[in-house]
Amino acid sequence: MRQLLLDTETTGLDPKQGHRIIEIGCVEMIDRQLTGNNFHQYLQPDREIDAGAIEVHGITNEFLLDKPRFADIADDLVSYLKGAELIIHNAPFDVGFLDHELGLLGNRPKINDICTVEDTLVMARKLHPGKRNSLDALCDRYAVDNSRRDKHGALLDSEILADVYLLMTGGQNELQLDSDNYSDNQGAAVIRKVSYEGELAVLKASDEELAEHQAYLEMLQKSSDGKCVWKL
Repeated sequence: MRQLLLDTETTGLDPKQGHRIIEIGCVEMIDRQLTGNNFHQYLQPDREIDAGAIEVHGITNEFLLDKPRFADIADDLVSYLKGAELIIHNAPFDVGFLDHELGLLGNRPKINDICTVEDTLVMARKLHPGKRNSLDALCDRYAVDNSRRDKHGALLDSEILADVYLLMTGGQNELQLDSDNYSDNQGAAVIRKVSYEGELAVLKASDEELAEHQAYLEMLQKSSDGKCVWKL
């Protein structure tokens, strides 16, 4: 299965008021493995960015002056998204902006015509009813490192969402030596590499501890009518 974790940054909150996309970030995952085949693009919106939006993502009008417009990258984006499952946190916001941008170009398909969409906010609310389910809150809940997220950024947020999604859909977190890959173990949680350098200390039981252990087994043997499974 090809899945794309997607996020956008915009000039404001509502495309109906003329707001535009200024950053698109996608992280590709195939069979729960991050592939590195990502899509990332800043865009010139041909309008001013709201001051409140700049406070959120830190992208300025000056930074975008030499960036391409959505029309310049639309074909590449549609080709990249086609046939995949999009995984988005608060999907109506991003899909609404993407559909608006595609609609400005005329005869273009809508997002739901070229791929399916999974909303992790809806998923999180079902898993954790009554709790905060923002991306930052989910990072805290699933112990995902979001220390780099002092500002919102489409690609960074997509990368963080990938970690969160794998943990949300993977059941119990699994820790495995000598592996730094994500894996699928019947829903498969994230498997992270653990390394250790040096000699491991081996602590052996003392004669006194062995005697206490044997006495405890004798007690279990007597109280269970000879059925103590640890008594050899």
